[in-house]
Amino acid sequence: MQLAVTEAWKGLGATWTNPRVGAVIVKDNRILARGHHHRFGEPHAEIDAISHLNSPSDAKGATIYVTLEPCSHYGKTPPCADRLVDLGFSRVVIGQADPNPIVGGNGIDRLTKNGVVVDNLDNTEMVNEAYNFYYRRKRPMVTLKYAMSLDGKINQAGNTRTQLSGSQAWEDSQQLRRLNQAILVGERTYHVDDPQLTIREADAKTQPIRIILMRDARHLDLTAKLFQTSAQVWILTSHRPTASLPEFVKVIEKPDWSPAAVIKQLGDQGIQSLLVEGGSHVQAAFVKAGLVDKLVAYISPFMIGGTGLPAVIGPGNAEMLHFATPTIQSLGDDIKVTTRRAD
Repeated sequence: MQLAVTEAWKGLGATWTNPRVGAVIVKDNRILARGHHHRFGEPHAEIDAISHLNSPSDAKGATIYVTLEPCSHYGKTPPCADRLVDLGFSRVVIGQADPNPIVGGNGIDRLTKNGVVVDNLDNTEMVNEAYNFYYRRKRPMVTLKYAMSLDGKINQAGNTRTQLSGSQAWEDSQQLRRLNQAILVGERTYHVDDPQLTIREADAKTQPIRIILMRDARHLDLTAKLFQTSAQVWILTSHRPTASLPEFVKVIEKPDWSPAAVIKQLGDQGIQSLLVEGGSHVQAAFVKAGLVDKLVAYISPFMIGGTGLPAVIGPGNAEMLHFATPTIQSLGDDIKVTTRRAD
C-alpha cells in the first residue's frame, strides 16, 4: 500500500476534481505493475496499472492494492470495479472507502457481489485530505497561509511588498499551492504585491484557480501580472469590470462577499480546497467567521517593529479557534509552522 501511496502522489496538482489515486498489482509475491491517476479525465489508477501488465490475462487471480475504493459509475471513464471483476482479480486491498456519494461503498459492493475479496486498510486518508473534507463537510477545506517576521508582521509600513521568506520557504510554498485547487487574495494584496499566484516550477501540470476578492472591479488593471498568464482567474466583486476581459477571467457579482458567501460559492462550483494567502484583513475575516481548517505560517528571522502590518488583523473580536499541536520544520533560515483545527 505504501508503494501505491507513492504512485498516488505523482498526480499532485493534476487530478482536480478527482482524487489522487495509486495502484499496485501483486501476484505470487511479485509486483507485476504500478500505476496512478495522471490527470482529470484520463484513466484511473487501476486502469493505468493494468495497462502496464505484460498481458491482461496476468490479472487473473492477482491482488491489486489501490489507495481509494474503485469507482462503480460511468463518468469520464468506465467503472473500475467492473474492469477488475472482468479481468479476474481475486482480491482488492483499498486504503479507504470513497466519501463521494456517487461511489460511497458501491464499488466495494460491486466487487464482493462478484466474488472478489475486499480488504480496507483505512490508512490513506491524508493522500486526499481536501477531497475527503469536501465530501464530508460539504464545503472546501480552507488553509490560511502567511509569512511573518519574529514580531508577527507581514509587511513594513507603506504600500510596498516586504520579502521575508528565503528560497527554501518559497519553494515549500509552491508545493502548498499544488495541494490546493484555488488561491484567494484580497484587493490590497492584488494592488500592492501585483502577484501572479501561479506555481512557478517547470513541472507544474496545472495551475490553481486564482481568485481576487475585490469590492469594485470597474477599473480593473489588465496590465497586472495576474492577467499575463492564461491560468483561470475568478474575480468576486460587487461591481463588474467595464473593460473587455480575456476568456480565462470569470467575474462573479454579488452585493456582499463575506467569507461564508465565498465558501458557499466555491463549494457550489465544486472547489474542494482554498488557500487564503492574503492580505491581513482577509485572513482576519476568515478567522472571525471560523472558516480556517489548516494554518501554515512561515516565520523569518527579521523584526520589523514600528507600524508594520501585523498578520491576521481586522476589526472586531473573533472567537478563539482551537488548533492541534503544531508541527515545526526548519527551512533554511525560516521556520514553518503547520497545524489543523482541533474541533
